[in-house]
Amino acid sequence: MAGLHVLAGDLLNVMRFYTRLPLPVFRFEREAHALPDFRRAAWAIPVTGAVVGSCGALAGGLAYLAGLPPLIGAALAMAVQVAITGAFHEDGLADSCDGLFGGATPERRLEIMKDSRIGTFGGAGLVFALLLRVLALAELFRLMGPAALALLPGIAALSRGVALMPVLILSPAGSQGLSASVPLPDLPAWLVAVTLGGLVHAGACLWLDLPLGGLVAALVALLLMPALAALARSKIGGHNGDILGACQQVAEIALLLALSSAANWRGPL
Repeated sequence: MAGLHVLAGDLLNVMRFYTRLPLPVFRFEREAHALPDFRRAAWAIPVTGAVVGSCGALAGGLAYLAGLPPLIGAALAMAVQVAITGAFHEDGLADSCDGLFGGATPERRLEIMKDSRIGTFGGAGLVFALLLRVLALAELFRLMGPAALALLPGIAALSRGVALMPVLILSPAGSQGLSASVPLPDLPAWLVAVTLGGLVHAGACLWLDLPLGGLVAALVALLLMPALAALARSKIGGHNGDILGACQQVAEIALLLALSSAANWRGPL
């Protein structure tokens, strides 16, 4: 029983960290609002992602039942995911775009990334990221109908696991911020997170008869992470929370684009 309480507590801590869901505090929780130990609780990251993606799928399904066009349904599905997470990863993407491309030195770039205001690079990055996510999902909607929404839990789960790859390659940039203070996953913990997310993703792709497309999408998302890690190393000398948020967004976009391309090659269901 104690082991189950530890697992449940880790899951709740990770969900509170990644989402704004109004989760109750249970009696067995010793530190209900403590920062997660991701070395132990990395497995809960894709589970949390699957919950977020399922909420988006539910919103998209309701839009479909209401007779709304695919583009609006896709926008609502994405909007719900952004709202549930409090734009957690989107904020990281915007800050990364501003910092990595708006400063002349590593110190200045880190300073910009800590600024809560969004600059030109951050605004442009957010706009393009949201457009790509919505349009790719709308295309999947067009080709597959509401069945395409089954892909969202796997995409959300896998992208959150994949996005942690830079912590295996880089040291934290600076001595402040969550990346420097939160215990981050090691290689075995990361592999567990990616495997769990990959299983959810693979299950949906197999059900929708997109096995090869799903595999290619996962590989594309994975291969982009070392490139982003190299960019972060060259610009700020390591990783931070904003970089990891940007990695999740890039991985999610890569999965959506690759799957929409695969679905187009295969044709409508």
